[in-house]
Amino acid sequence: MSHDVPENTTGIRFGKRTRRFALLALFGASLLAVGVAALIPPEPVLSEAPQGSLSTLDRAVRTAEAKLAKHEQDPQTWAELGAAYVEVARVKADPAYFPKAEEALRKSLRQQPDGNGIALAGMGALANARHDFAGARDWGEKAKAVLPDNAEIHGVLNDAYTQLGDTVAATAALQRMLDLKPGVASFTRAAYEFEIHGRVDDARHALDRALADAVDPHDVAFVRNLLGELAFDNGDLDTAQLHFDAGQRAVPQETLLQQGKAKVAAARGQTAKALAGYQDLVARQPNVGNLREYALLLSTSGAPESAARQYELFEEQRRLEVASGANVDLEASLVAADRGDAVQALRFAQAEWERRQPVFVADAMAWALHLNGRNAEALTFADRAAATGWRSASFAYHRGMILAALGRPGEAVKALAEALRINPNFSLTDARTARTTLANLGGAG
Repeated sequence: MSHDVPENTTGIRFGKRTRRFALLALFGASLLAVGVAALIPPEPVLSEAPQGSLSTLDRAVRTAEAKLAKHEQDPQTWAELGAAYVEVARVKADPAYFPKAEEALRKSLRQQPDGNGIALAGMGALANARHDFAGARDWGEKAKAVLPDNAEIHGVLNDAYTQLGDTVAATAALQRMLDLKPGVASFTRAAYEFEIHGRVDDARHALDRALADAVDPHDVAFVRNLLGELAFDNGDLDTAQLHFDAGQRAVPQETLLQQGKAKVAAARGQTAKALAGYQDLVARQPNVGNLREYALLLSTSGAPESAARQYELFEEQRRLEVASGANVDLEASLVAADRGDAVQALRFAQAEWERRQPVFVADAMAWALHLNGRNAEALTFADRAAATGWRSASFAYHRGMILAALGRPGEAVKALAEALRINPNFSLTDARTARTTLANLGGAG
């Protein structure tokens, strides 16, 4: 039986329900899912490993490595190994796996230069993971020419086009993926598409569809995390907590859910609980996003020296990712802005804008320009950030502060009040500033 969503402004249509499984990957500050694990076929458990001692991903890596140790001339297995390494990098937050993934995928392409769609798709997924979205688009288009009916390839293209800000191409790729393989991977991407266009109810419905199709515990945990994030971003802490708790019951050690619960605790004023959660989180997965959030919490909790140490670790992790071929200029811009380094914030934001122009990079540009006192220019970027209708409290806050600086108090009050209506807990520091500014402008806080 079909449970279709009514036709909407994005033009997305949902197909019939399916139980087919695909594991997604989430990285950075966005909801980008690379879908790389779906490129890896299931493999039998190695006989020398006790049952249950290895994850599915570990088994895929070990099986591929064992096969290649015996027969190096095997382009399909090199492609599978490369795709697995991309996923290992995501799971372990270890960018050192990116060069290994690239080496394996390029070996596959050297051994089979023509018609090697899986290796081409793997290169696209790797480029997405490195935030090289133009490269991901190019690899994905090459893969599509070989395997036009492979749903995961259209997922790689949807991710790339979304991050590049090409909403028309992103929607087309997503629709093709939904037509070919409606399921967890496509429904979660549809949710992000709806959210970007301000369709929060439709986004929630798409995630409900994904949750209904989720069979594997990691799939369940992944979708629960997205539902929790959607609830949090729209000011519903109780629902967010319920989803994060449910996700942890499926996969107790999932770091995305731990991050969500720590964020909820901080929003509720449970500072000691939030700090403990983040401390454990960055010990287990010290990616740039987790380190930034922990540093911000430490700063607002009156621990500037501890916060400075986390920012040092952020810089170390940033250098590691850059050395591995990844790009984290957007994250670097956000951290520079957090620390009051307006010049660096703008330098990193401009570098990112030259590569891609989605709404969240437009917002970073707007804020960095504002911090440098260039508010007329900043407003043009804030307008671009608002172009798709995304209900983002941060976007509205930035716009409000820019308008206040331009001497347009009425519009500033409207934008700042909207930010707090969307999510009164969107930022420990910025929400407080929004309320203070509203009071100073004579608006309701």
